[in-house]
Amino acid sequence: MIDLYTWTTPNGRKASIMLEECGLDYTVHPVNIGKGEQFAPDFLRISPNNRIPAIVDRNAEEGPLSVFESGAILIYLAEKTGKFLAPKGRQRSNALEWLMWQIGGVGPMFGQLNHFMNTSPEKIPYAIDRYAREAARLIGVMEKRLGEAQFLGGDYSIADIITYPWIAPSLDLIAKARPELVGEAPNTRRWIGQVGARPAVQRGMVVPKV
Repeated sequence: MIDLYTWTTPNGRKASIMLEECGLDYTVHPVNIGKGEQFAPDFLRISPNNRIPAIVDRNAEEGPLSVFESGAILIYLAEKTGKFLAPKGRQRSNALEWLMWQIGGVGPMFGQLNHFMNTSPEKIPYAIDRYAREAARLIGVMEKRLGEAQFLGGDYSIADIITYPWIAPSLDLIAKARPELVGEAPNTRRWIGQVGARPAVQRGMVVPKV
């Protein structure tokens, strides 16, 4: 049994999609980040960076094991189950490259864009323009890749699982903000449709139910 600590954010849904895809039994523990529950001492013992998601695998070989940071969680679960990450070779390398691309690019840049566009008390045109342009550039990188391969890592993998919760709700907004950079993005839209049609993805995208 795995305990999942999560909330209704793109980062949180990476872990729930992976758990659903792997067919693992898990218990959901909502962590309401709007109320500051991520700073509770009990949660900090699991996730010292006070960020969701985090998991505790109570059936780990050496006893209960906690894992924080979404990329680490997905790699851990892939290696635990032997799913969605090749054990070696080009497929593994490709999947890890695009996993890191999401962690270092899509997550931070899209997150900053959302902050300055939607939640910042002050609208700062320079910040909105900076992050909108970078988000659009990243979609361009993705569009090119998906013109070469069906999925980011070649085969469906943790790279797609970690990227989908950010791209699916954001593409239209970024395309509207920077149409000259994003264009129609047909490859990315095809990918969104394919990944989003997976039953496990659909289930994972509504976790937690609050």
